[in-house]
Amino acid sequence: MGSESCIFCTIEPEEMVLENSCAYARYDMHPVSPGHLLIIPKRHFGSVFEATEAELSALWNLITVARLYLNEEYSPDGYNIGINEGSVAGQTIMHLHIHLIPRYSGDMKDPRGGVRGVIPGKQQY
Repeated sequence: MGSESCIFCTIEPEEMVLENSCAYARYDMHPVSPGHLLIIPKRHFGSVFEATEAELSALWNLITVARLYLNEEYSPDGYNIGINEGSVAGQTIMHLHIHLIPRYSGDMKDPRGGVRGVIPGKQQY
């Protein structure tokens, strides 16, 4: 993989939950909910807009496989899928990663608006 200083490029094989030719899944070190996975390309790059078509296809395929895995292991009631693109959007590790966050009935009072909640006061409408 890419940069020796990048935590997503130096992952130990036992930390990989799932993988395919271009990407792997691992549990988030600071999970939002039980089963929170990160879908990470094996090649080092920071932005989803830098991914090749093959990488985008592999990433989406792994999200689909990861959902099936999480359905079996955790039985969530829904999912949020998110990418923090750039530091202003909250990206702290400059290696693309996609959050697959299982959601559970009752995990928050009113989940309407979902990902709009990244900006306080904008989730409810």
